[in-house]
Amino acid sequence: MAKRMQRVTPFLWFDDRAEEAAGFYVSIFENSRITSIARYDDESARAAGRPAGSVMTVAFELDGQEFTALNGGPVFGFTEAISFVVRCDTQDEVDHFWEQLSAGGQEVQCGWLKDRFGVSWQVVPTVLPEMLQDKDRARSSRVMAAMLKMKKISIEGLRSAYEGRVPAPS
Repeated sequence: MAKRMQRVTPFLWFDDRAEEAAGFYVSIFENSRITSIARYDDESARAAGRPAGSVMTVAFELDGQEFTALNGGPVFGFTEAISFVVRCDTQDEVDHFWEQLSAGGQEVQCGWLKDRFGVSWQVVPTVLPEMLQDKDRARSSRVMAAMLKMKKISIEGLRSAYEGRVPAPS
């Protein structure tokens, strides 16, 4: 039986670094792989202004989530209007994904970063939404205030704020 294709697949438009970006991403996430590479043939290369034989698209999976990357030229760039959320159960996971994805990129605020290709990511501990949605508004407000002061999220810093203790240095 043929595998059913994922109904919705993020499609990322790069100038000319789709294969490099896909390789970078699959090196960071477990259970990830490049599944196929399509190249520009003579006709499509002429139409796209690309060299024949160069990479057109790269299909890849990140922990089972399918993506497609396109070398489409410098027409479009990435913005923070679209980002990918990486949910993390532990501080070790937060640290791993933050360090890997932000390498050569830009650390922003509140768990947001921009990788070296300009793609925006949010590295978020799974406890954060739980704390922010707590019915005790004082607790959730302290967590929000603590998070707004962080770039990379500190689970201990969130817990300290949640419990009303002096926040741990970040």
